[in-house]
Amino acid sequence: MKTASMIGSFIVTIAMVFYSLGFSRERKRQLITSGVLSFYTIGISLDITATIFMIMGSTKGLVTPHGLIGYSSLLGMFIDTFILWKHNMKRGSEEPVSHRIHLYSRIAYIWWIIAYITGGLLVALSKIHGYN
Repeated sequence: MKTASMIGSFIVTIAMVFYSLGFSRERKRQLITSGVLSFYTIGISLDITATIFMIMGSTKGLVTPHGLIGYSSLLGMFIDTFILWKHNMKRGSEEPVSHRIHLYSRIAYIWWIIAYITGGLLVALSKIHGYN
């Protein structure tokens, strides 16, 4: 594995921690607080950075099954972060989150976790089969 890909893998794991903290806080309190927004914003920033590193370290190009899964999950979390910021700016942090926002956040987060796990599995399988 190239150095850039290893750095990207490390950074995306940190992004997962931040996304998970933000997601669990929003779920628990049902409010979009500054802490939730901070966790999501840091998570998205780290996810974008990790994606750039993984692209730089890839020998297969931009369009791969792993890439498409990763890009779609990144887009889902980006949209979720945007929605949470928009809700907070319009209604403040004391207004409970609607069911629709909860549902979208849950779907985006679960898709992101699936992409994270799938990415790790694809890398492991490629190593087992001798692909770089």
